[in-house]
Amino acid sequence: MADSRPNTGNDNSRDGSTAPPPNPSTPKASSSPQLFSLIQPSELQSKKQKRKVLRAFRSVFRAFPIITPACKFPTSPGLQTDSHISISGIRVTGTLFGYRKGKVSLSIQESPKCLPSLVIEFSLQTNVLQKELSAGMVRIALECEKRCGKEQVKLFDEPLWTMFCNGKKTGHGVKREATAEDLHVMELLKAVSMGAGVLPGNSETEGVDGELAYIRAFFDRVVGSKDCETLYMLSPDGNTGPDLCIFLVRM
Repeated sequence: MADSRPNTGNDNSRDGSTAPPPNPSTPKASSSPQLFSLIQPSELQSKKQKRKVLRAFRSVFRAFPIITPACKFPTSPGLQTDSHISISGIRVTGTLFGYRKGKVSLSIQESPKCLPSLVIEFSLQTNVLQKELSAGMVRIALECEKRCGKEQVKLFDEPLWTMFCNGKKTGHGVKREATAEDLHVMELLKAVSMGAGVLPGNSETEGVDGELAYIRAFFDRVVGSKDCETLYMLSPDGNTGPDLCIFLVRM
């Protein structure tokens, strides 16, 4: 009997020790989903591939002389109202962001609620880009060299670019994976489709008072070839705006 009493006391102490651990674990679980609330871009790519297949079938059917009579020609002006959708077929979300004294980064997403499919860090400073945008139209050209190997990499998968801003060489652009800070910025801007503003910064270089400036808009992605693509910024009205154009060329 004396042996059973200390055993029960040890069991109670163990029960008391097991109670506190689940309490600190619960807030950690609640904070982690916020970093992964953005949707994977692969889910939207499957839908776009289905649309492309349907467009391919339509183009094939229209090629037959029986299905393309002259009476269907008047319907073409109706498509011109949404020319920015019918010509390219791809509309993406682009975000230029960076600390005022730091470098600018470009993030391309399929939608504001999607994970970035491309992140390029420019050697251009944010305050310099802001001055160029305030002066008028800005054209950014990213050039890279073709590889001699047999394997061809997609244009968005090129690791290094030579950057030109309004005809002036401004350094390089480097493709990188999205960092935790990048995902935090995309998470804050998830509800913003188009706009510009400032976010509170948390960078060691900028300090507590550092501010992160951003410009977000829809871009019309026009694919000229495997070695040439263009991103045209769209105005809030839905038309192509003359503020910013980004050219990606592989020479």
